[in-house]
Amino acid sequence: MAIKKYFADADNTITNAFRSSLVSRGTDANMGASDILEVFSIYGQKTSGSTELERILVKFPITEVVADRAAGTIPASGSVSFYLRMFNARHGQTLPRQFTLNVSAVSRSWEEGFGLDMLEYKDIVYPKNEGSTWMSASQAEAWTRMGGDYHASPVYTDYFDKGTENLEVDVTSVVEEWIAGTKDNYGFGVHLTGTQEGYYSGSAGADSAKGELNNLSGSQNTFYTKEFFGRNSEFYYKRPIIEARWDSSIKDDRGYFWASSSLAPAADNINTIYLYNVIRGRLTNIPSVGTGEIYVKVFTSPAGGTDLTPTPITGGYVSTGVYSASFDLDTTASAVYDRWFNSGLAICYHTGTIEVNQVNSSGMSSYGQFVVNITNLKHVYDEDEKARFRFYVREKNWSPTIYTVASEKIENITIPSASYSIYRVIDDLELVPHATGALKYSEMSYDVSGNYFDFDMSGLQRGYAYGIKVAFYNDSVLSYVEQPYIWKFRVEDLNER
Repeated sequence: MAIKKYFADADNTITNAFRSSLVSRGTDANMGASDILEVFSIYGQKTSGSTELERILVKFPITEVVADRAAGTIPASGSVSFYLRMFNARHGQTLPRQFTLNVSAVSRSWEEGFGLDMLEYKDIVYPKNEGSTWMSASQAEAWTRMGGDYHASPVYTDYFDKGTENLEVDVTSVVEEWIAGTKDNYGFGVHLTGTQEGYYSGSAGADSAKGELNNLSGSQNTFYTKEFFGRNSEFYYKRPIIEARWDSSIKDDRGYFWASSSLAPAADNINTIYLYNVIRGRLTNIPSVGTGEIYVKVFTSPAGGTDLTPTPITGGYVSTGVYSASFDLDTTASAVYDRWFNSGLAICYHTGTIEVNQVNSSGMSSYGQFVVNITNLKHVYDEDEKARFRFYVREKNWSPTIYTVASEKIENITIPSASYSIYRVIDDLELVPHATGALKYSEMSYDVSGNYFDFDMSGLQRGYAYGIKVAFYNDSVLSYVEQPYIWKFRVEDLNER
């Protein structure tokens, strides 16, 4: 699992826009229960210089992120990125183009409220009524500056060329501050950048008491109206989220080990092998190692033989019960044996077997076609299940003889660079893309048994069927090639059965 979604737990749209009568403004109105969030700037609707704005407030359950990090569900700071994602809501009104939205951390606590009316702004926050408005963060406390209080930095931006795009911004720096407790979590404010919100020159440089913000660098153009789905939307996958992404792939070369060769670049001569300390079915730290260093030596026989590593290889801790070591090995042996030791080499914890491949040059490179299958696929998974999908891969043109069928095990090919994607079957909505860029958060792992990936089903809405697709990196075209196979499953609450 290398992706986890955290859905918003509060959101609201606040406005200083005029009601349809163009007499009073909606500065005292709340829209916290609406299923739509809206941003706009209207210039000159009532008078030649009047301005009307709407901004979005959205907050997320960072306590859940803190708990997941403590439990090891998401990695430590520096190994994970957090993205704010909001999804375009189509509408029949005018849609602005070529605009930029600012995303800033809110600096004051605010109330969501229960208002619904986004047209006439009739859901007014009176004393004793809960909710934030253009003027107030809550029923009892005004904003320091109308329109919301925000930290000066950082300010994230997202550009919308056509206007229909979704919002997706890397907000890792602020989320990490929220997790660490160095900045209080009051969520984000989303609004047009200052040069595109309406121009207004207040008396002596002040904001208007009626709700207009002094903005000498603002625009005299109208940007009306950009809408997103809110947290109350009936469309589960369109609700605002913070998405944690990280590369969780494990590349265990025990089944894909190559001897050092002058034909290969130095980086390709390095192999990484893993030790999994499973006690009574659970991964468990080795007591005398804990999270410290572990040492590996490689021999030509299980009991010893020739020592191929006179200097012990220093390995390290990966996660609970999992250790790894990386090294290159110059050998012509077809099989070698790795032995894992404590710091004094007095205690051997484990002896494993490594089959060694030799590098050979050839006159051409080729990319074969593959037969691919998930060997442990189930028809139904529980919504709280963390599943591991195991893959079997072989060359498509493999043509065994009768002797081969009777005497040999069919080889499971390891694909060193493979990606998976997941989509909802009913509407082909892609939920996890082939993330093959700089952050490969849908990269597959592999070990001695072949390729696999882990997935947390809690990120999928129950009651639907989903499909899995895979793509393999093709060295000939220097890109990933999606394979012509689809595997389907459903997600349900199996405790209800």
